[in-house]
Amino acid sequence: MVDVRFHESVEDARLKFAVIVSKAQGKWVFCKHRQRDTYEVPGGHREKGETIMETAKRELIEETGAVDFVIKPICAYSVKGKTRINRDADDESYGMLFFAEIFSFGSISSESEIEKIIVSDTLVDRWTYPQIQPKLLEEARKRGYV
Repeated sequence: MVDVRFHESVEDARLKFAVIVSKAQGKWVFCKHRQRDTYEVPGGHREKGETIMETAKRELIEETGAVDFVIKPICAYSVKGKTRINRDADDESYGMLFFAEIFSFGSISSESEIEKIIVSDTLVDRWTYPQIQPKLLEEARKRGYV
């Protein structure tokens, strides 16, 4: 079982991930990883020396090709339980949830792990992280971001 929790604040050093719920012209933006047949919202690991906002911006650009956008933090979150990231059921990882409005796209690097993006009126059916990402979108909705 995976437990997703939302937090108003978390010690910065604990934030390892940035996940960006994104829209363009009122439509959802999803990424398809080259090695998977599922979809996800943009996001990824924080690199050494980055602020969590820098992580969010970098991941949004790398994974969607976003050129012109506005990005805002929503809240911190944690995931407890066995996942691709957490190797043990007692592990808990922390991240920051963001919202981005994308106004224009460039291209995604041919070296990117992302094969393509889709811009859709509806949510995807095949999630890469089905126990996590729909809950993040629901929290963004509850807080009035989408």
